[in-house]
Amino acid sequence: MVLIHGVGLRSQAWSRMVPFLEKHFSLILVDLPGHGDSAPFEKQPSLDDYTDRISQGLSKLEAPAIVVGHSMGALIALDLAFKHPQLVAAVSPLNTVFSRSSDAEKAVIARAEEIQANGISDPAPTLERWFGTDPQDELLSASQDCHDWLTTVDPVGYAHAYSVFATEDGLQDGELKTIKCPALLITGADEPNSTPDMSHAISERLEKGRTIIVKNARHMMPMTHGETVSDHLIEAFAGKGEASA
Repeated sequence: MVLIHGVGLRSQAWSRMVPFLEKHFSLILVDLPGHGDSAPFEKQPSLDDYTDRISQGLSKLEAPAIVVGHSMGALIALDLAFKHPQLVAAVSPLNTVFSRSSDAEKAVIARAEEIQANGISDPAPTLERWFGTDPQDELLSASQDCHDWLTTVDPVGYAHAYSVFATEDGLQDGELKTIKCPALLITGADEPNSTPDMSHAISERLEKGRTIIVKNARHMMPMTHGETVSDHLIEAFAGKGEASA
């Protein structure tokens, strides 16, 4: 199972799921270019560049992988299933976007332009969208982790990734219909940007797609509801043919 994080984060964002998943799968945790320990691209990349970079690693595995992606990582995961079906046994996009509204598109592009112009800024508005206004206990710990990652991420790598995330809107209808592997979409019931309707719309266009909505979850669902999300992945993919690691 290959796990791909979102913009501004790093592979440690999966730490609250690893203890559950590692009992059933061999895990590979990716640091996107310009995140964690991975160097950024030398120039502004496209989604294709991220997909191609990860496909190079997948091609070295002994068997097709289950590819799980969160947020931008979900866009990459679906792109991998579309462009490199021989490398993907199953795909699970978490908190993904599809066909944004015009207002949402304007907002995310404005944020990307701000990052390009000014670099890393105060992550408080982002964290509020992800965790709410007054996170407590486990949410507070997850929020602090994300704060640390967002304020220490490579500014070039962050700007690159956010620009791609802002201008990509997911695969089109015809492209989604060519994906034949099992696909499990999961998002949060309280997710304002990667909405339940988006996940349902994607799964309806996939031959073997289905959607699960996690109650009381927002954008950082893999951190705040790690056990629940892991249970769904284990139930869907553990011990089932090539999808088993």
